[in-house]
Amino acid sequence: MADKSDSNSFNYIYTNYKDRFIRFAYTYVKDMPVAEDLVIDALLYYWENRALLKHEENIPAYLLTTVKHKCLNYLKQQQTHRTIEGTIQVHEEWKLATKIATLEACEPYELFTEEAQEIVNKTLEQLPQRTREIFIMSRMQNKSYKEIAAELGLTTKGVEFHITKALKTLRITLKDYLPVFIYLFYN
Repeated sequence: MADKSDSNSFNYIYTNYKDRFIRFAYTYVKDMPVAEDLVIDALLYYWENRALLKHEENIPAYLLTTVKHKCLNYLKQQQTHRTIEGTIQVHEEWKLATKIATLEACEPYELFTEEAQEIVNKTLEQLPQRTREIFIMSRMQNKSYKEIAAELGLTTKGVEFHITKALKTLRITLKDYLPVFIYLFYN
């Protein structure tokens, strides 16, 4: 149990120095609740360790030194936080600049038709040989149904059947690219 002189000594220091210590701390940390917390922590530290400090003659100087160190630790911690925040902010700004640059460089029509063309090529590869051949002659070589029929020995109705079959398959695989599909294949 603490003796009465310790309590009286602590009450005297608390009453007479607390506000001064808070003003001192506030001068550096510029945040009143933080300054108050640092001073209270210093006072509690002193109270909890007073038995080890019996030889300490100048308790107010000791407490002020403790407050000083607590302020230093707080400010160094704030400095570290700001450095980390700055690094994060620089990284976020870089990410944002990269997004802006890539979006500005993006040409949707090129990407869109490139992607659609890849789907068309894969779909054409999966069509039966004769249907693929007729479709390529019609849409990519711009031959008429009559020319294709004459070249392959088919009727124009037969050519039309294969074109319809290819378009139906492409319409299904290019359902998400309807404008491209219409642009590429319905002329």
